[in-house]
Amino acid sequence: MIAGIGVDVVHVSRMERWRLTAGLLERYFHPGELGDALSRGNGADLSLAARFAAKEALGKALGTGLAGIVLKDINVKNRHNGQPEIEVTGTALAALEKIGASRVHLSLTHERDNAIAMVVLETDRD
Repeated sequence: MIAGIGVDVVHVSRMERWRLTAGLLERYFHPGELGDALSRGNGADLSLAARFAAKEALGKALGTGLAGIVLKDINVKNRHNGQPEIEVTGTALAALEKIGASRVHLSLTHERDNAIAMVVLETDRD
């Protein structure tokens, strides 16, 4: 059963500005996702924007926003085949458990100026 759906869009220019502020990216991104995104060279800002949109979409799917969730507890990464996934720990895991969600589905897309993420939360309940 679907427990929640969230969608978010982030302008890539926002990430360009954030990279100019020391420590800001480290505050919002898990070290693994930050390393992965920055390794993409010219595509780093697109990757960061998509990952941040995924965090916001997760908050919307939870129905609570991101209040009380440490953003570094949400790790957006790619499987071996490139499919994006969200790994949650700590505060993010507690929020998922609170609503009974057992699976997180993620879709990302980006082009030039914008990145969009969609999250669907699923439970085992009927």
